[in-house]
Amino acid sequence: MTPQISRRLFVRLGILGLFGAAGCSAKRMSGNFVCRHCGIVHAGLPLAFGADEPIYVEDIPAAERSARVSLSSDQCIIDGKHYFVRGCLEIRIADSSDVFDWGVWVSLSEKSFQRVSELWTEPGRESEPSFFGWLSSRLPGYPDTLNLKTRVHLRPVGIRPFIELEPTEHPLSLEQQRGISAERARQIAESLLHGATE
Repeated sequence: MTPQISRRLFVRLGILGLFGAAGCSAKRMSGNFVCRHCGIVHAGLPLAFGADEPIYVEDIPAAERSARVSLSSDQCIIDGKHYFVRGCLEIRIADSSDVFDWGVWVSLSEKSFQRVSELWTEPGRESEPSFFGWLSSRLPGYPDTLNLKTRVHLRPVGIRPFIELEPTEHPLSLEQQRGISAERARQIAESLLHGATE
């Protein structure tokens, strides 16, 4: 049984949007900056972006989605047999208390999904062991991120799960392990804000 979760506004920027609902950071880096793409002075660099839905929803014809996809702001079921949760893939920013948040989707087994659903509104759910999952979001600016191995860590009620990548040599995994510079965070954000994601 899937818990009832209300939808939240999610601003779209191509396939990604500014991400700030239910527990992932909506913070901006303090101070103004001059964007190198548009030359305009912006107040605060956004530090969180996320996908509206698992990448696999794009494979389903639009006319069939209402019948085949059950989507809330935090969970998704496709064809009654593919299960996904939304979480935060956090990357610390060096010499700062800030983190860069990627709002991503992760596929879970039916058993894991059911357990996550059972615990969704339960206080203390963060003490549950982590769940294995496959990354189900493609993040621009990296080699293909689809199907990277993950661990899904539940956090207190109201905070989206923390998504931990399996340590590998993939650039996204390395960034999560090592952190990134403020300059790298700026490069990512500016590219996403202007659709220049190569």
